[in-house]
Amino acid sequence: QVQLVESGGGLVQAGGSLRLSCLASASGRVFRVNTMAWYRQAPGKQRELVAVPLTSGRTNYADSVKGRFTASSDNAKGTGYLQMNSLKPEDTAVYYCKANIAILAQGSNDYWGQGTQVTVST
Repeated sequence: QVQLVESGGGLVQAGGSLRLSCLASASGRVFRVNTMAWYRQAPGKQRELVAVPLTSGRTNYADSVKGRFTASSDNAKGTGYLQMNSLKPEDTAVYYCKANIAILAQGSNDYWGQGTQVTVST
């Protein structure tokens, strides 16, 4: 069974920083993380894309977080990170990682983490 576990969320004042982590595991099976992206969902709103890696090697960011957020990953280790700086109250949301993972002899699928709450106070 594949699991994605996010961590690093919490309460921070506006202007502060947080670093989210996402760790993939697959119950002892051989697996490979192909891509890892970040999404968020604020109360009463639809889930939206925050950062997604492109085939070019660059990362595409939502306009609202460009210049403030940086996504990175170590696919060989099954880990991803979202560094969030200059946080604003409107960044308050549950943040999710989504990974495309290939499991040996089973093919690739997309998997979601359970989410981690980020709350930015004024």
